[in-house]
Amino acid sequence: MIWIGVLLIVLILAIAPWTVNRLSGESKDSSDSDTKTIETYQGETETYTNSDLKSKLTPIQYKVTQEDGTEKAFENPYWDLKEEGIYVDLLSGEPLFSSTDKYKSGTGWPSFTKPLESENIVTKDDPGIFGVRTEVRSKYGDAHLGHVFEDGPEPTGLRYCMNSAAMEFIPRDELESRGYGQYSDLFE
Repeated sequence: MIWIGVLLIVLILAIAPWTVNRLSGESKDSSDSDTKTIETYQGETETYTNSDLKSKLTPIQYKVTQEDGTEKAFENPYWDLKEEGIYVDLLSGEPLFSSTDKYKSGTGWPSFTKPLESENIVTKDDPGIFGVRTEVRSKYGDAHLGHVFEDGPEPTGLRYCMNSAAMEFIPRDELESRGYGQYSDLFE
């Protein structure tokens, strides 16, 4: 019986640092001199240091996109946005999701049934204390966007549960002027 207690203590001590770092948003170890190169939607290449990213992004945008954090449910700008348009990566501008595939999931985060451009989405296993989830990242921006779950509505049965802080919304009437004119047909 004592060995079970010892085993539990060892297990708790083994996962405690990971859990504390994960919950505080400190999941990545990076110094201000580390650089990140991003290919933008316009075909340009941008290189940022962590200091550059911290000055360019708000604290919550940095925490979500660079440290794999999560914003608060129901306290983000896009969870209940009903306007027509597309959602793009904050830094690369790559098209990610469309309002035509958005639905009210009741979670407090913007949820979509599918990506606008599936080649701009990368998924990977995200192990946690409650099991493995599927993380969603932008391909070119390499930003943490959120997670995808298999409890969504038809036709895909998927719920891409994203963080508003990881995306920029481009309204329908700005698509042409912002270089996303090819997506105007989605709203006709």
